[in-house]
Amino acid sequence: MLDCRIFPSMIASDLSYLAAEVEEVVRAGVEGLHFDVMDGNFVPNITLGADLIRAVRALTDLPFDVHLMVTQPDVLAPGIIAAGANRVSVHPEIGGHLQRSLTYIRSLGAVPGVAINPATPIEAIAWVLDDIEFVLVMSVNPGFSGQEFIPASLPKIEALSKLLVRSGRDIRMMVDGGVAPENIKALAEAGARDFVTGAGLFEHRPITDRIKQYRNALA
Repeated sequence: MLDCRIFPSMIASDLSYLAAEVEEVVRAGVEGLHFDVMDGNFVPNITLGADLIRAVRALTDLPFDVHLMVTQPDVLAPGIIAAGANRVSVHPEIGGHLQRSLTYIRSLGAVPGVAINPATPIEAIAWVLDDIEFVLVMSVNPGFSGQEFIPASLPKIEALSKLLVRSGRDIRMMVDGGVAPENIKALAEAGARDFVTGAGLFEHRPITDRIKQYRNALA
């Protein structure tokens, strides 16, 4: 089996029973938890922030992967990392100074990554490969859970995998958006190794059985 990891997206969980949801995904044997932080500006939604991440941090020592869908990542990163984030990804689409933001995230003690939207070319990350340890490929337009996987994401993942191999760097690729047991094997064969699943997990209970479906599909 490939070295693949599954990260439940906690935005899709039942937040009114958050402690129980965390306990269930941990029991199911996932490798980490994924948190979407949205500011209502970069994307048309506002979601959880540092306070919720801090609350969940008290419940588990699993790695926390945080996706900053915000226009001012440098403002929010310190609080997010202090709350317990281990990995933090930011977007090149916001403009500004991507390389500086990545360096800043690392200086705060977290692993830096770049997230790219469906229409963003892979060349957008070509000059920051020295500054990242993972790339998050959005296979839906960011902002809302439960969207359909965008088919063009598959050849994009294949092209990005080739770029990373040519670079000679140890950079993992994560995919977020419409990941299901039906497509996860193809995504892994294209080069992805980390997978975020939100509605694809929490809307198919029991969670332990659903995680097994993902694992079996990857076998």
